[in-house]
Amino acid sequence: MPGQPARPNGKVPALKGKKQKSPFWAKAVTTLGAFLAVLSLSGVVGVKYFMGQLTHDIQTTSSVLDGESGSNVTASGKLPDGAMNLLMLGLDTRAGWEARGESSRSDTMMILHITAAHDQAYMISIPRDMIVNIPADKALGTNAQTGKINGAYAIGSENKRGWTGGAKLATKTVHELTGINFDGVVVIDFEGFKGMLEAMGGVHMCVDKDVWSSHYIVVNGQVRYNSGADPQTAPRNALWFKKGCRNMQPWEALEFSRIRHSSNGDYDRQRHQQQLLRAMAKKATSAGIITNPTKVANILKAAGSSLKMDTHGVEVSDFIFGLKGLAAADLIPIKTNGGTFAKSSDGTGEGVTQDTRDLFKATADDKLRDFLGQHPEMLISDGSDK
Repeated sequence: MPGQPARPNGKVPALKGKKQKSPFWAKAVTTLGAFLAVLSLSGVVGVKYFMGQLTHDIQTTSSVLDGESGSNVTASGKLPDGAMNLLMLGLDTRAGWEARGESSRSDTMMILHITAAHDQAYMISIPRDMIVNIPADKALGTNAQTGKINGAYAIGSENKRGWTGGAKLATKTVHELTGINFDGVVVIDFEGFKGMLEAMGGVHMCVDKDVWSSHYIVVNGQVRYNSGADPQTAPRNALWFKKGCRNMQPWEALEFSRIRHSSNGDYDRQRHQQQLLRAMAKKATSAGIITNPTKVANILKAAGSSLKMDTHGVEVSDFIFGLKGLAAADLIPIKTNGGTFAKSSDGTGEGVTQDTRDLFKATADDKLRDFLGQHPEMLISDGSDK
């Protein structure tokens, strides 16, 4: 997820964690950016209390999926009976951008495909540097142009159009690229995501290969934030994430999910982000979370205050409970472009492979399960088998 993590002040821990099954409310934390359903929290505090706390601070709109941004049909006020596709946008907003007239960028763009039975969820990350057609939008007053896909959100949100304009143009752009219609859009900012991780107390992660941090260094055995630095090669005192599984503090997990100065660049970053989402779902099932009302309340508070949504006319509470079939499902992460950089047809930037185009079509047609049966190489592991 984008942004600057909390500044650590100590040695990197190396603890062992324990994998857990993930109940519905825990999956909702991760897959929808912060949908904390409460179906597994009976005996803690009343469902109405948690639902009210979650939905109280969420900003909602009905202008993102307005019929020309890749929505299925006119908003009906209820979830579709068949398959669903949700677009999740993670924002990168940096200090000083607003003063210079700049806006947030959606540096994390992820499609969540939910099967017709609402019992399985697939995660597909879209490379942020992919060169695409960003369509015009008369209502927003924006012109058609070609550029990196993560810039669509920034263009749509300029001139005080805010997050609704940004999400609308980003959704429209992803729809034009993939052919996928969306039933909901979720926008989450970095600070809120960081707050959820901190409320959880960190997660258990598996590092699949040695990678180094471009933001942290080790000084006299202590980890320090390397302010203002963005090296392209590992400094002598770089912080390394070594191959293996262990418990990570919140700042560590966030940093691991941001690393892109590696052999496969942004594709490694996409994989790490998906691994982090799955790790959060597993951690949320621990007894220290689901039996602790204070921790649950803190997670809900961080989630609700960071979320912005267009649920296509469906009440947020109905949206959550309508997806209860995901309770027994696992989150399945999928790689695009074979997990490595693919040149665009004209050689000017990053493009999309034919296999990835076929992946998008299978998603749009709700034939993803069969497609992946024929293309198992597109599945991403959690790193524990490396």
